[in-house]
Amino acid sequence: MRPFALGYARPVVRSVVAAPYVYDAARQLNVLPDGRPAARNRAVLLATGTTASTAGSKTHFDD
Repeated sequence: MRPFALGYARPVVRSVVAAPYVYDAARQLNVLPDGRPAARNRAVLLATGTTASTAGSKTHFDD
């Protein structure tokens, strides 16, 4: 018997993309090759997108 989910599963397509920044553990932030914080570069922010945590809304009713 074949599990139902396998009828809808798709193989993972891995894309090879190099991030234009690296993590600096000493400063605890992502930096560009020239040493500037990646968060200050608008083009990098637009290209990489953002994420938002939903942890607060799932643990606190008043968020």
